[in-house]
Amino acid sequence: MIETQFYSVKPTDLNALETIYGGKIVDLIDSLAAIIARRHSGKTCVTASMDSIDFVRPAKSGDLLVLKTAINKVWDTSCEIGVKIFVENQETKARKHLASAYLTFVALDENGRPTPMPKIILKTKEEKRRFREAEDRRKIRLARKTKIRE
Repeated sequence: MIETQFYSVKPTDLNALETIYGGKIVDLIDSLAAIIARRHSGKTCVTASMDSIDFVRPAKSGDLLVLKTAINKVWDTSCEIGVKIFVENQETKARKHLASAYLTFVALDENGRPTPMPKIILKTKEEKRRFREAEDRRKIRLARKTKIRE
């Protein structure tokens, strides 16, 4: 299931070029995904990884950001959440892609140890596609993590 949130870009979110800080976008993505993971699991969830982010276009003060999130796959104690951000034109309501990212969250018990997460029920072709693609991304992440440890 895709969830939608909105954020209005404020003057304090802007860099010297008067566009939103990349760090603000990263903060929005991580914060929103953490909420989605917590709501799904009922547990405290921590960010284990965030894939690279490509900033497709800028956003300026007063722009409305539309953040769409979905839990793509749940493993034993972790899940992958995809976040896609759009800039919405206030007059036409047309949306243009701003940035996307995939994050992995781990659910923790009261002792701070990984704990099982409830599985998701796939209903649509889109959900099944995201589920399959999440497994491919996980393999890449785990391979990268192994290389880092060597």
